[in-house]
Amino acid sequence: MKNTSKTKVNTLQTKRFVIRKSLIGKNTVVVFTNHKGDKCEYNHDVVYNQLKDKFESMPCFAKYSSYTNSKNLPKFVRDLEVIM
Repeated sequence: MKNTSKTKVNTLQTKRFVIRKSLIGKNTVVVFTNHKGDKCEYNHDVVYNQLKDKFESMPCFAKYSSYTNSKNLPKFVRDLEVIM
């Protein structure tokens, strides 16, 4: 018997890079256009899982349950080999 179930991918259109506690485990692809007009796309869980310790240690993440950057993908995310 074949298992034909597919994992659902949610897409979130936003105006900034964002990692939110409420999106963890939701298999969400985030799409935003940076201030230069470049389209940025990443899988929230893939990025979060690689940088979990970094996000969890940030005061903003503890206080607001999120990390955002309105200009571009942060350098530490751009340096990752896999973001999708």
